[in-house]
Amino acid sequence: MSAALSSSLYISPKKPSSCPPQQSLSTKPTTIKTTLHSHPLFSVADQGVTLQMKEKILCLELMGIDSGKALSLNPFLRSASLDSVESVLNFLQSKGIYPNDLPRILGMCPKILTSDVRTELNPVFVFLSSDLRVPDNAFRRVVKKCPRLLISSVEDQLKPALFYLQRLGFKDLDALAYQDPVLLVSSVEHTLIPKLRFLESIGFTRSEAIGMILRCPALFTFSIENNFKPKLDYFMGEIKGRLENLKEFPQYFAFSLEKRIKPRHLESMERGLELPLSLMLKSTDEEFEQLLQQTKHSSVVNV
Repeated sequence: MSAALSSSLYISPKKPSSCPPQQSLSTKPTTIKTTLHSHPLFSVADQGVTLQMKEKILCLELMGIDSGKALSLNPFLRSASLDSVESVLNFLQSKGIYPNDLPRILGMCPKILTSDVRTELNPVFVFLSSDLRVPDNAFRRVVKKCPRLLISSVEDQLKPALFYLQRLGFKDLDALAYQDPVLLVSSVEHTLIPKLRFLESIGFTRSEAIGMILRCPALFTFSIENNFKPKLDYFMGEIKGRLENLKEFPQYFAFSLEKRIKPRHLESMERGLELPLSLMLKSTDEEFEQLLQQTKHSSVVNV
């Protein structure tokens, strides 16, 4: 379908007052088409659009999903049958996903809507259960945290990532499942290994770099060019810190350079204070101001 036609059939995400904010379209499959056909927006869609496409667009909009964005990010959705989309919705709800979770999950990953339930979606839930030991009643929590799990290959992505992370020393499966599942959808070859090698390249031993990542798993999610390098340059050039400081407080890289690191450091310098990284960055604004007031007669604060 051409881009022009795609734009002509777009329906604004803003619902008219007669449209319920969200409807659980997958709870009663036999009545979905009847519901769609009776909706006011159904007759508004371009008459040149096929009946099946009208149904899919309205189905997405009634769930609170931007149909234009979904069709753009997942072209296969154009040719998918409404029945296949319904089967995906039914399956997700059978796994404990609430209808009001779907707009965010499917909005972030519209590819899920055209995934095969048996060969693509179900294996992910088997992986969560058998490999991560996530109980059935916690599937929703994990999927909400990282919807990309549902569009990741178990054999090519999830299992290799878990194997690599466990080799590094990630032992807490609960932490991986509920706090850092994004690591499981990160490429071992193109994301995880390069981040580790970068830390080694700036002077840390492999064991030190691994220790930093285990203390702050978010390091695996930061961009080398947009995060590590500029923050390291500022740390070495302006703060004049030592690598030992970063080894002790790797969370330094998790703070905003412009909104947190630079302002806090400059204010400390103006007061003639040398603060440990953790104290300088982790304090709330109020705590930081109190710290500056309390230590105005001291040049170095020890922890």
